[in-house]
Amino acid sequence: MSRYIDLSVPIATGMPVYPGDPAVELAPTATVATHGCNVLGLRLGSHTGTHVDAPYHIDDSLPKLDELPLDRFVGPAVVVDARDAGPRAPLGPERFADVARPGAIVLVATGWSAHWGTETYQEHPYIDAEAARLLAEAGVATVGIEGFSVDPTPDEAFAAHQALCGAGVVIAENLANLAELVDAQAAGHAIEVSLLPLRLAQADGSPVRAVARVA
Repeated sequence: MSRYIDLSVPIATGMPVYPGDPAVELAPTATVATHGCNVLGLRLGSHTGTHVDAPYHIDDSLPKLDELPLDRFVGPAVVVDARDAGPRAPLGPERFADVARPGAIVLVATGWSAHWGTETYQEHPYIDAEAARLLAEAGVATVGIEGFSVDPTPDEAFAAHQALCGAGVVIAENLANLAELVDAQAAGHAIEVSLLPLRLAQADGSPVRAVARVA
């Protein structure tokens, strides 16, 4: 029997955002008492909470979010257990050699979602440039991680973004609860994920409700 695991962080006013990104505010614009219905107003950036990056995020010439096929966001996933990595630790290519294959959705469990809402969250492990090139050259479809970014936070070089997005790879960030998928995978269960974004025209990224189905 299948079960579903929520891989998303909650979107709420004042939630953590990547340094320099727009602050998040949710506030009613209509209420049942006054207007006969409830409507919530949203102010947030395209990389709020659990989200995906389109290649366009780092280069104007690369595909925008609405130019990508839907199968980049849905399908079987393989989970890399990197929970042994310390704060700001680079994750090298040796961790990905067995999962880097064409069309793969690779999720990196760092355990860092446990630090969501704390200053420690910015100290997440990250994918180093060599590992990012390995994944890109192997033709993976999507790479997701628990943490603000596949690169260090903050960062100016964005080496992993450059390698992955430059090869057309979708990136998912601020994932949560990946430890549950590590355990499920170790027990021999198949894992499928959905990282479907909002249908934002000409966008560089979008928040997602990331969900895994464990069969």
